Amino acid sequence: MVGFKNRYMVMEVFLDPNKDTGVDEPIIITQFNLTKAIKDVILTNFGECGLASSTNSFQVKYVNPITKLCIIRASREEYQRVWAAITMVRSVGSCPVVFNLLDLSGSIRACRAAALKCDELKFQQYQSLAGARVTPEIQQQMQNYLDKIKVLEH
Repeated sequence: MVGFKNRYMVMEVFLDPNKDTGVDEPIIITQFNLTKAIKDVILTNFGECGLASSTNSFQVKYVNPITKLCIIRASREEYQRVWAAITMVRSVGSCPVVFNLLDLSGSIRACRAAALKCDELKFQQYQSLAGARVTPEIQQQMQNYLDKIKVLEH
């Protein structure tokens, strides 16, 4: 018996790209609001049949609101449709967003390694920009998110 084949996309979310870089963000990115935004776009552009076939294995596996990194799973047959829909997402809630694909993998193990590397680099960049505003609570939250990546499974 053959296992179900998936693709994993490590995506970077840019909030309100026309705004100057700042620490205060208008919306917190969560699994729920990303899933809703992507499913709405799939429904709009590919119809109910496209939504039904795409959501079979579609799942937002991981979201880090500090570094704006997320991992999205889709079936091997439908990942291109999901990826196309993600490029058409223009807003999450009322906040304009742009997605950037950082890595595409066929296994969760390879995806985990890429996401961990990207998340650590993005947090270092966040620390250098925020400076003294990075509190021990934020550092602890970031460590919790890194631990979440390490235990990701199918």
